[in-house]
Amino acid sequence: MISTQYVRPVTDAAFAAEVLGADQPVLVDFWTDWCPPCQRLAPVIADLAAEYAGRVEVRSMDADAEPNTARSLHILAFPTLALFRGGELVRTVVGAQPKHQLRKLLDAA
Repeated sequence: MISTQYVRPVTDAAFAAEVLGADQPVLVDFWTDWCPPCQRLAPVIADLAAEYAGRVEVRSMDADAEPNTARSLHILAFPTLALFRGGELVRTVVGAQPKHQLRKLLDAA
């Protein structure tokens, strides 16, 4: 859904390497096509990805096309943003959030 140079899609198969194995904190946007709040949040995520480039990696995961990771993390509502650091899930935010709230999340990473 999000396609910028700073937000890359991630698949179930690549999740461990690209997210859990990352050197930097990683924010993963779990979304679906049928989710209007996901569509509204996408440009906010893209803006933040550009703003935090080099400090936080941002990935997007279509939970319908790649359901295994969302299922294993018990993600049931969309959008869900999951912040990982050092291979560990450190924070989950459910629902579309304003940009200033998401900045606080990323600043804490």
